[in-house]
Amino acid sequence: MRREERYKLVLDYFRKEMPEVDTELTYGSVFQLLVAVVLSAQCTDKRVNQVTPELFQRYPDAQHMAQAEPDEILDYISSVSYPNAKAKHLSEMARLLMERHQGQVPQDMNALLDLPGVGRKTANVMQAVAFGQSAMPVDTHVYRVSHRLGLVTKKENTPYKVEMMLRKHIPEQEMAQAHHWLLLHGRYVCTSRKPHCEKCALEPLCPKYLEDSRLEH
Repeated sequence: MRREERYKLVLDYFRKEMPEVDTELTYGSVFQLLVAVVLSAQCTDKRVNQVTPELFQRYPDAQHMAQAEPDEILDYISSVSYPNAKAKHLSEMARLLMERHQGQVPQDMNALLDLPGVGRKTANVMQAVAFGQSAMPVDTHVYRVSHRLGLVTKKENTPYKVEMMLRKHIPEQEMAQAHHWLLLHGRYVCTSRKPHCEKCALEPLCPKYLEDSRLEH
């Protein structure tokens, strides 16, 4: 099976089974989405959604959060992963948004990457979810599923390389949606330790072991 055929089969399946998808993070503004995405690094969306209601009630926007010290923010996010580093990043990020962007989250990739705590994946999430741009965030789920389904080769061994390969094969208008398709498939079906192959409709075309597969690169 050629790679183009594999992409078509996988994308056709998701188009049919998951026509409407969105982030599972809860937020009320672009700024709040950015905060939630920063908190979600190496942490579940479920846990983030448990801490953000009180956090956003206290600090609803960049102006309010910029006035907070990291230890004040820490009180609200102590149950997420790496809370000390994230509290520091959120405080610094809010202050930078006030200093450079009048409290608004920028759409430009480089401007997003300049924000404390914002890496390429987070910047891509913001472009895709908040601004409706053609972006492909690659988190652990997208990375894993892309390899397991044979959408990328072993040579795509970094998130950036996976992103570039996916962007090459996925229609631009579906890029952001495809991110959610792959992410949710990895979160609930093609899980890390014990994938639920018995309930995966894509199982018949899953290479399983790329070394032994006949997938043409």
